[in-house]
Amino acid sequence: MFERIVRGIFSSLVKEGSLEIAIAERPPFAVGDGTGEPIRIRFKSRIALVRSLINPELRFGEAFMNEGFVIERGDIASLLDLLLRQTGANAPTPTAKLFDTARYLTRRLAQFNPRGRARKNVHHHYDLDGRLYSLFLDADKQYSCAYFESPGQTLDDAQLAKKRHIAAKLLLNRPGLTTLDIGSGWGGLGLYLAEIAGAKVTGVTLSDEQYAVSKQRAAEKRLERQVEFRLQDYRDIPESFDRIVSVGMFEHVGVDHYKQFFRKTASLLNEDGVAVLHSIGRSDRPTATSAWIAKYIFPGGYIPSLSEVIPAIERSGLIVTDIEILRLHYAETLKAWRQRFLAHREEVLALYDERFCKMWEFYLAASEMAFRHRHLMVFHIQMAHRQEAVPLTRGYIEDAEKRLRIIEHNVKRPLQLAGE
Repeated sequence: MFERIVRGIFSSLVKEGSLEIAIAERPPFAVGDGTGEPIRIRFKSRIALVRSLINPELRFGEAFMNEGFVIERGDIASLLDLLLRQTGANAPTPTAKLFDTARYLTRRLAQFNPRGRARKNVHHHYDLDGRLYSLFLDADKQYSCAYFESPGQTLDDAQLAKKRHIAAKLLLNRPGLTTLDIGSGWGGLGLYLAEIAGAKVTGVTLSDEQYAVSKQRAAEKRLERQVEFRLQDYRDIPESFDRIVSVGMFEHVGVDHYKQFFRKTASLLNEDGVAVLHSIGRSDRPTATSAWIAKYIFPGGYIPSLSEVIPAIERSGLIVTDIEILRLHYAETLKAWRQRFLAHREEVLALYDERFCKMWEFYLAASEMAFRHRHLMVFHIQMAHRQEAVPLTRGYIEDAEKRLRIIEHNVKRPLQLAGE
């Protein structure tokens, strides 16, 4: 009886592909139309299976971490790809829908991020052992969506293209423009804007680990006079700037704080200034953060719909001068990170433990498939106080990118000669 019910649930969920499900020591049953490589999952017990069906957004990831199930054919990425391409952003069971609704109704409480809580949330994810991120990120440690200009482009080249693309949108058309980087990470973007685009950069982060690495990198490049990194909340910045950029930080602001974020940005931006926001977003209606992601990866985080962001910008007094949507670029970024992570899995295991490895494998695979099947994307919103702050057509972006490529080559070439 139990197996018949479970078979009925999975048969209603999986219409395409081939999924085999086994419970404890019983033989597996198959669902789907039999196309593609079969994937087989074995739940260790009925309890693990029932929990995963009742609240899959939380319990399925926990079951993988805690070995409530094993994947006997395929891997977690192929399994999630199979499941999410059928269900998308829809809750797969009635109880899952109830949990989704409850999370949505309580999301403002979960995303309340005053200064102390914001720093604690950042510490949870970004102050892990620094060696971890070096194992799967590009050489510049860009922990945000890359910009793939062509199929097959390497991760390092795509991350460089992302920095170039953002710099072009900032209109850094003369040396010495004061530029604020909100959420400056390990310093890669700020150093690029200073070294290649000639900006005078101030970067702020709440991560002790990122702050230390950024300072060290600036010293190694002898850019301390041109780049200043601070361990500071953006809400406490007193100066004003010609340019403001924020990459991969807005996801941590929380929906309760959007008005505050954009009003602060408006107050920091000079009258003829330009700001660019790069953030993960949703291309469908507002919803709640994944329960598993919120608990284990990004506490206090939230991915907004544009319908939640644009009104906050309008109320701040800023003008939206350009919007670009990057589709599937982050899926390809996450795929590259996941492959690199798995290639260095033994080194990660030496830093942490097996449960951590499975948690991060699930995080990278689930995030990739969410961008492929759950209406996630990345948006660039360019803002200004005045309509005349940016050119009337977008040709200036391509022109600036060509100019930056030449500078990149000239900076890189002396280093190559020195090593020859």
